[in-house]
Amino acid sequence: MTGFAGHVLRGHGQVMFLPHAAAGAVFVAALFAGGWEFGTYGLGGAAVGTAAARLLGVARDRVEAGAEGFNSCLFALSCAVFLGPERISTALFACLGAVVVTVVTAAVVRLLRAWDLPALTLPYCLPATGTALAAPAFAHVWPSAPSPAALPAAATGAGAPAPAELVRGFFAGVAQVFFLDRWYLGALLLAGLFLASRAAGAAACTGSAAGTATAWALGASAERVADGSLSCNAVLVALALCGVFLEASRPALLYAVLGAVTATVATPALEALLAPSGGHALTWPFVLTTLTFLAAARSFPRLGRRHRPAPGPATTPPSADRRPHPAAPSTPPGTAAA
Repeated sequence: MTGFAGHVLRGHGQVMFLPHAAAGAVFVAALFAGGWEFGTYGLGGAAVGTAAARLLGVARDRVEAGAEGFNSCLFALSCAVFLGPERISTALFACLGAVVVTVVTAAVVRLLRAWDLPALTLPYCLPATGTALAAPAFAHVWPSAPSPAALPAAATGAGAPAPAELVRGFFAGVAQVFFLDRWYLGALLLAGLFLASRAAGAAACTGSAAGTATAWALGASAERVADGSLSCNAVLVALALCGVFLEASRPALLYAVLGAVTATVATPALEALLAPSGGHALTWPFVLTTLTFLAAARSFPRLGRRHRPAPGPATTPPSADRRPHPAAPSTPPGTAAA
């Protein structure tokens, strides 16, 4: 699919590293199945971010590959979830924030270019965390009076999860990348992944399985194992480290599993650090784990990095920010989480 609509759909696909309009369309369908607010804010955020990038003259290949739409999509979704989707102020704030995300993306890409590292979802995490911290100070933005602070506490709730809860957690980990809390929507998202790339689908399954197993083995509550909130970052880490930024191989697969385990353990740690703003880890565990593992990978010769073209004059080309999976269609290379 060509044209602006195709660019927006690829922006949704790029949340899972896929510059693939058909996969993006499946992801949009999953968002609307989760509720009008998810579909509307996701599409609107990606559209505003993509349009802002075009108006600001961002490199055409980045815009066409959806590299300028996925972070704004995630930011708009976070506004809907945390600020209330029915409020006009939330919609306006999400649109304004999507433009800011475009600016932050350009800055982060340039800063990380010096270390040959991708921006991933850092341009989404920075404004989203800033919003969570600042919103309670503004009555027209924050929907309720109580403080969002969520102090860390020991695991509570039911004990070991039942087999059915482990299965739900496996699919919910994929769904939570888009803030969706229904496990069957994770199955729909996986279908979109496999539609574009069997390798990407397999990597996502590996990451979700590793994250779910880690949460269960370490004694997380059955509720948190089943809702996928501890394993969603593991899905993105596995995608990034096995086939996107590192050549798919047995060593890379083991490396990706280790990264997925690390991101799962890092999630409650970051929730505790961000407790004053509600304890929303977002995709910080994915960003921090992936950047660390990619920087370290240069010291391990068995982990082959995928070839990257030389940067262009204006911005790092999309392939330096998010590369399609090896089995993905030969569309222009894209960006970086969920």
